[in-house]
Amino acid sequence: MDVYHIWCDLKDGREDAAFAAAVAAYLDHHKAGGRIESWRLLRRKLGLGPDGQGEFHIMIETNDLAQLDHAFRAAATRSGEVEKLHSAVYSRVTNARFGLARDFPDPGIVRS
Repeated sequence: MDVYHIWCDLKDGREDAAFAAAVAAYLDHHKAGGRIESWRLLRRKLGLGPDGQGEFHIMIETNDLAQLDHAFRAAATRSGEVEKLHSAVYSRVTNARFGLARDFPDPGIVRS
C-alpha cells in the first residue's frame, strides 16, 4: 500500500466543516472511480505536531504508484466533475505540503 500525505492549513479557519465536506466529495469521487482505495482526514489535536506541519492531514491510500498516477492524471485534466470537486478543496487551503510513504517491509519482497 502506498500512502500519499497532504498537510495543510485553511485559508479561513471558520470553513472547517465545508472543507471536510469538500474533501469527502472529492476523494469519494476518486474512490468510486477506482483511482484510490481509501482516505482519511485528520485534524491536529491540542496544537501538537512539528512546526509547519499544518492543522489538517489527509491520507490517501492506493494499491501502488500506478493507481496513484491514475488519480493524478484524472485531476490534471482540469475539467468536468473532478475539477469542480478538486477546486472546492484546493481553493480553501494554504501552506500545503506533500509526502509519499509505503508499507514496510514491502509485501511480496523476499528478504534474506
